[in-house]
Amino acid sequence: MLASSSEGGSAYHPPSVAEFFPDVILFAGTPFAIDRVMLVRLLMTVVVAVFFLVAMRSPKLVPRGVQNAAEYFLDFVRKHIAEDILGREQGKRFLPLLTTLFFLIFACNVSGIIPLLNMPGTARVGLPMVLAVVTYIVFNYAGIKAQGFGPYLKNNLFPPGVPKPVYILLTPVELLSTFVIRPVTLTFRLLGNMMSGHLVLVLFFGASWYMLFQISDLWLKPVGVLSLAMGFVFTLFEMLVQFLQAYIFTLLAAVYIDGALHAEH
Repeated sequence: MLASSSEGGSAYHPPSVAEFFPDVILFAGTPFAIDRVMLVRLLMTVVVAVFFLVAMRSPKLVPRGVQNAAEYFLDFVRKHIAEDILGREQGKRFLPLLTTLFFLIFACNVSGIIPLLNMPGTARVGLPMVLAVVTYIVFNYAGIKAQGFGPYLKNNLFPPGVPKPVYILLTPVELLSTFVIRPVTLTFRLLGNMMSGHLVLVLFFGASWYMLFQISDLWLKPVGVLSLAMGFVFTLFEMLVQFLQAYIFTLLAAVYIDGALHAEH
């Protein structure tokens, strides 16, 4: 309908996966090529690092200002993820990893609604996959270190208390679930949510701009206003999704580590 209302051959082009593969900005033709998505990732990583370095450069006993905000955020991860799942001792041990996962993912997610960036750093498979692989290595290493290589595999592939004939079906399921599906689901859950959220926002705001400013059909102006309003509504919803995806990824990482540490899991 929008295409048929175009003027001078200028039609509306809906968003596509090409959004996530922009032109290279720096170092084209090299393994270090940087495009818009990679630039967002690097920028948000620096922002997170600088925020905590500034906040904790000279910590006070009674926190104020930026330090107070940083400690509040850190306490959220410590209390509601690390200690809730892993307990105090193991929560403290794995807190640096869980904190890094949460804040890096959240920062790269929220870049999708920051003006001039408008692109989630997690909306392309590279970063979610790297974080999932790191989580995979950590929980397997923690399990092997806590139980030993043989007992760790045995407890995961042959859970105790199960009738032996059931292992014919259960062991392949456990093998796929623990050692194959976990990193895949971590990757694609985060990737899929960020890709779809970005495409929805581009669709609403792009259509709004086109209907309000690019064509003269008056009957489409109210539709453009409605599309703009829905864009703002979905922006608020996307903010919630961005937080939840960082929380869920980090929470599952803690759950996997906890399960690897205890044979009875």
